[in-house]
Amino acid sequence: MRPDLEIGPPDDATATAVRTLAAAAAAADGVPPLSEQPLLNLRTDSADLTHAVVRVSDDVVGYAQIDRGTDPASAELVVHPDHRRRGLGTTLLRTAVRDARLPARSGAPGRRSGPLHVWAHGYVPAAQAFAATLGWEPVRDLRILERALPPADSDPQLPDGLRLRTARPDDDAAWLDLNSRAFADHPEQGRTTQADLDARRAEAWFREDGLRLLAPDDGGAPLGFIWTKVDPQNPSEGEIYVVGVDPGAQGCGLGRALTIAGLAQLAERGCTTAVLYVDGDNAAAVHTYAALGFDTRATDVQLAPSTTRE
Repeated sequence: MRPDLEIGPPDDATATAVRTLAAAAAAADGVPPLSEQPLLNLRTDSADLTHAVVRVSDDVVGYAQIDRGTDPASAELVVHPDHRRRGLGTTLLRTAVRDARLPARSGAPGRRSGPLHVWAHGYVPAAQAFAATLGWEPVRDLRILERALPPADSDPQLPDGLRLRTARPDDDAAWLDLNSRAFADHPEQGRTTQADLDARRAEAWFREDGLRLLAPDDGGAPLGFIWTKVDPQNPSEGEIYVVGVDPGAQGCGLGRALTIAGLAQLAERGCTTAVLYVDGDNAAAVHTYAALGFDTRATDVQLAPSTTRE
């Protein structure tokens, strides 16, 4: 049966089929093929997103999402294990390369389209072979770190005059401003919007006390934050979801203190393992997490044609 390629925002049934496809690939490869943001994007209709769906006999067997709002443009794709080595991945990649050249429409300053970078989560053998055949190579690595959590972890040593408190909805503007400045050079985290924050609040894992601000006792603007995440379907494992520090307060050990606070919270919630994600070229963060006992579990990579690598 000839595959059909569809371009456009997925309806609810197609979004559900994409999630089912991703689950089948994860079961075969041992790693999810799509990260959190593309799955959340299945519920949004952004002008900067392209959704490409491959069907065979009405079954969704391939999917790609291209995001022109990042710099550079990025994509994630998945092909069902039973339909690989039939050119579907190449078709999706060509679609992604084509659409990455379209202009970004978000109007966000400092962002442009292309060259395309494609995520390969876990960089499993199938992805390595696919990349080698096409002449693509890793240009960025995102490390997944883990460490065991004892029943009671260390308490953070916060500077005098600062305290951790649960973020409230009326803190959203302050948090978004702090997050954008703390991650000004980060291609994903720094572009978080109110809609992104609201989408995460709607997720089953969200808890109000999971997002805490480090703020002066006198009620001044927050200097940092720690956000933890526990998936209800895997309660033994908790994630240091995001740690952010005001650029003007970096270099004072606040990131380490906030991470320790997050580990303590995860231990209190009964987690026995903590995980986090960090860019491999963030030497300071990699060093901090290694000193806190984290080891590398796996590595995600972004791939690009070898001619685009600087």
